Amino acid sequence: MGIDDLRPLSYRHKPEKLPLYARPDAAAFLRRMFSYIFDADYKFGGLPLLELRPIDGPVDVLGAHFEPVILIHGETQIYGYRFGSAAYLTDHSEIPESSMHQLEGLDILFLDALTAQASSHPLHGEEFAGDRGSAETKRAFFTHICHDLGHEATNAMLPKHVRLSHDGMKLEFAI
Repeated sequence: MGIDDLRPLSYRHKPEKLPLYARPDAAAFLRRMFSYIFDADYKFGGLPLLELRPIDGPVDVLGAHFEPVILIHGETQIYGYRFGSAAYLTDHSEIPESSMHQLEGLDILFLDALTAQASSHPLHGEEFAGDRGSAETKRAFFTHICHDLGHEATNAMLPKHVRLSHDGMKLEFAI
């Protein structure tokens, strides 16, 4: 529920609104849940300046092509994204077999590692370390990390090409 945290980013783009891309069903949910942001009749200072842009397929943003990758979060279908030779798949419990072809030939893969404890969602470290997708990716990084994962201790347990991400991290890859 960190949508209000987008305020500083949206203010940099004044007077234009910051685009917020979402599946049509997710966009409708966001519009209902955050009506105080998107309802033109009810505005006050300090709100993030956002424009909902529903998408149901690939989208080009700032010169980069983003291809949706269907994931499962509990019982709900959600999107991760492939962009160039990288993919960002977070807050999910399953990668359907039908989506695996979109993850071939990646240089970088981001996945969530909410906790070291097994749970219904999202994925946890031990599941990922054995996941076939990680073995086919040159570099993989966990994000959406819970506080119970010590950075150095967790990295020491992971395969060499898999690491925890961190604030300020910069990576280069082909778009």
